[in-house]
Amino acid sequence: MTAAPAADERRWLGTPPSTTGIAATLFAGVAGIMFAGVGPLLLGALEREGRLSAAQIGQAGTLELLTMGLAAGLTGILLGTRRLRQLTIVCGLMIALLDLMTMACGGWTLVAVRGLAGVPSGALIWLMTAMIVRAPRPERWAAIYLTVQTLAQFLAVAALGAWVVRPFGANGGFAMLAATGAMTALAGFAVPRAFAPLPVAADEPSGLPAPRGLAALGAAFCFNAAILAVWIYVEPLSRQAGHPAGTASVALSLSLAAQVTGGTLATLLAGRLRWLPALLASQAAMAALMLLFAQLPDANAFLVASALFGGLWMFAAPLLTPLAIAADPTRRAAVLGSGAALLGCSTGPLLASFVVSDGDVRGAALLGAGVMAAAIAIVLAVHATRRRVVLTPAA
Repeated sequence: MTAAPAADERRWLGTPPSTTGIAATLFAGVAGIMFAGVGPLLLGALEREGRLSAAQIGQAGTLELLTMGLAAGLTGILLGTRRLRQLTIVCGLMIALLDLMTMACGGWTLVAVRGLAGVPSGALIWLMTAMIVRAPRPERWAAIYLTVQTLAQFLAVAALGAWVVRPFGANGGFAMLAATGAMTALAGFAVPRAFAPLPVAADEPSGLPAPRGLAALGAAFCFNAAILAVWIYVEPLSRQAGHPAGTASVALSLSLAAQVTGGTLATLLAGRLRWLPALLASQAAMAALMLLFAQLPDANAFLVASALFGGLWMFAAPLLTPLAIAADPTRRAAVLGSGAALLGCSTGPLLASFVVSDGDVRGAALLGAGVMAAAIAIVLAVHATRRRVVLTPAA
């Protein structure tokens, strides 16, 4: 990379946050993304209780991810990097309130409430992302965040399914999420008061990312859209392949365990390997696994492929952060990475819905492979157009 760095990559941009501030920000960021992990369980419980239709499950989930992504992308632009404690406290209280409101409604009202709930959640995800891009070795911090959130979601799903949703129904789960929101508001008193402004490019002083930075965001969008287009159809793919009952559940469990392993490996190797070859190799391997899913392999191969898929997913995802920084050294693109990823997560299943039928869902896997190929092409294009950028501190 020929861009001139704004600061030593081993140092924080601005004043380093305290250990307590880092922990509080991490807690808030994990709380913000929590519904993405437990949502399928709770929305499914709402359908069983007759409070949502099957179609409204997808609509509620898609709308919440969409507003989450928009909020993650726009919070910094609209509110800046000051008064972060007030932002966290308000967002935590809003999450608690909207989860409590969810307990009292159903149908389209519930869909609307979940859409609103995505806004404070996305703002908390932005908060964590804003810290990551100012950290030394941002890819390591991105890996830590992804690993912790995956582990937290895994434990939450296990606890909710066994001890909360079964005896108390969906409202028990939303009560736990409301409590998490209240705890986030308390954590808000410990988050950093403000983050330092990001540097600006001498030849591009505007507030928007450079064109190459926007392209890197497109790669993050395609990466996540490809994954979710396939992963949302894991159970139907297993069923179409004629696997024994329960195979898909085992595949999901193996994938979650592998995701934690992949994120941990990315954390340990951050700064010790070249991120570009690692990212391209991971993307190519994931595209190949998507093509394998489309071939409806036997149960053993399906389980192995699911584990590899999950591990590669969490290993490669943090590498999108150094891609965004290399594309736009001001890090303005990197701070929008979570928003682009969440928008991809909400778009992938929607695109897949157009290429599947009740009897054949292999089109989702083929679509995912194609979109991942597009992500690879964008990464290569961003790397091929690298140039020297001179940075100056923000005013």
